[in-house]
Amino acid sequence: MFPDVPEFRFIESLLKGSADFTHESPQSRSWLGVGDDCAIFDGWLVTKDLSVENTHFRLDWSTPEQAVEKHIVSNVSDISAMGGTPKLALLGLCINKSWSEETRARVRKALSQGFAKRGIALIGGDTVVGEVGMFSTTLLGVLGDASPDASSGASPDGAFEFPRPLLRSAVKPCDALYVNGTLGKSGAGLWLLMNHPEAASDFPKLVEYHLAPQICESAGAELIRLGVYGAAMDISDGLSSELNHLAVASGVNLQIEEKLLPIDAEVHRLCDRYHLDPLDFALNGGEEYELLFANSCPNSIFEENVRLGKVCRIGKALEESGSPEVRMLSQDGEFLPVPPRAWSHI
Repeated sequence: MFPDVPEFRFIESLLKGSADFTHESPQSRSWLGVGDDCAIFDGWLVTKDLSVENTHFRLDWSTPEQAVEKHIVSNVSDISAMGGTPKLALLGLCINKSWSEETRARVRKALSQGFAKRGIALIGGDTVVGEVGMFSTTLLGVLGDASPDASSGASPDGAFEFPRPLLRSAVKPCDALYVNGTLGKSGAGLWLLMNHPEAASDFPKLVEYHLAPQICESAGAELIRLGVYGAAMDISDGLSSELNHLAVASGVNLQIEEKLLPIDAEVHRLCDRYHLDPLDFALNGGEEYELLFANSCPNSIFEENVRLGKVCRIGKALEESGSPEVRMLSQDGEFLPVPPRAWSHI
């Protein structure tokens, strides 16, 4: 397929074992611009994420396999947040010129296998060499699971055909707020690596989650399959930030309860040892990649569903009074503001 030169040999090896490129089109043909986890281009969910060495991953902390897995998850979670399943990828790869041949081979293999095991076909991209490593993926997906018997037809407002995407702007007053998974793991793992790396082996779950998060990747598509229409987004910048995103986009107030937040048990254990506040990791720790979502469905439809993972109700949406805001009912019975404290690259 390619001339016998080093770059093309690398690309050819990367493409070996790639998922099949099937000629399938999205069932719905909707369009959506910037403002959600994905844009929608003639029915295709489209997202773009970058992972830059020494900013998003460090190879003195991560294995090449962990760094690649984290990058892929950061993209897949965007597709899931819209209610979709990933199908196609365009990969941009900058190889650090100082990486050894072994590291390059492991990165190549991890990328190839990471997309293939999810059924994502690599359909193009670019490869360069530079001062730092970087992974850049444009990921395309379809709403729901793309099964032939999925429902179709126009939505009541005529904006989208069924299945309808989960949008940040779709929260309604009285909707319940949910998260899946547990909170605080990635932020706690990062804190540990930065402040007490000697204790990393005491908290392997937290460290592993930060370096290579494992999420319920089918959650968004499962919400669509269940007939849920509401709002969702992935928790990439921290729960406090994402709650404020939903409030502003939907023009509602959001109220969460501290006692309902599913803070991971290992986060509590870390905080007990080092006298930290687990609530800070739960609200402001980024790179969780699980879903925050809102809808008016009964709680029972989310119970014991392996395709959703663990789901916890954490609060509700209220009518807006003035500017949209987020507040939390504390364990002491006091209402506290929840400002956005997201990671910012700029």
